[in-house]
Amino acid sequence: MDAIVKTFPNMNNPTDRPSQKEAEDAVRVLLRWAGDDPEREGLIDTPARVAKSYKELFSGYDLAAEDVLGRTFEEVAGYDDMVLVKDIPFFSHCEHHMVPIIGKAHVAYLPNGRVLGLSKIARVVDIFGRRLQTQEAMTSQVARAIDDTLRPRGVAVMIEAEHMCMAMRGIQKQGSTTLTTTFTGAYKTQPAEQARFMMMVRGA
Repeated sequence: MDAIVKTFPNMNNPTDRPSQKEAEDAVRVLLRWAGDDPEREGLIDTPARVAKSYKELFSGYDLAAEDVLGRTFEEVAGYDDMVLVKDIPFFSHCEHHMVPIIGKAHVAYLPNGRVLGLSKIARVVDIFGRRLQTQEAMTSQVARAIDDTLRPRGVAVMIEAEHMCMAMRGIQKQGSTTLTTTFTGAYKTQPAEQARFMMMVRGA
């Protein structure tokens, strides 16, 4: 988990952040740079709205996955088979162009005496999604957070997403999907477990 914190060394230090006014002034500069007038009626409140929306869209910087995953349950009646939460929707933003990434995550683990509340898995996806991201890094971060906190026999994460930096700009290929996977423990060393995860995700 230390690796995750080191990746975002200032995410819990509000004194390192610009003020609300500085953020709004930056939006006004961008509006002028785009060729519009930030003082016209339709844009007069836009800087405040953008700053407010960014606070929500990037709220993952104020949250730590280990806090969400801290509570686990040991009364599982001996259950030790796969726990899979699939089709978890998320919205993120590409760290290269700051445009949306829209997708869904599939997360599974093999318990080792303890289980997580199912909603916590979705919350972890949300925490890492609400940061500037690459899909590859987000896939790894979700897997590592669960692996470090729960210490299961293995974790499997698959993320499928459409990147607006490909759909809206550049090559403008709408509908193309990027798929990334990360496997730890038994999912990495036992091909049968990995295949079973893929089969359950695909509903075969």
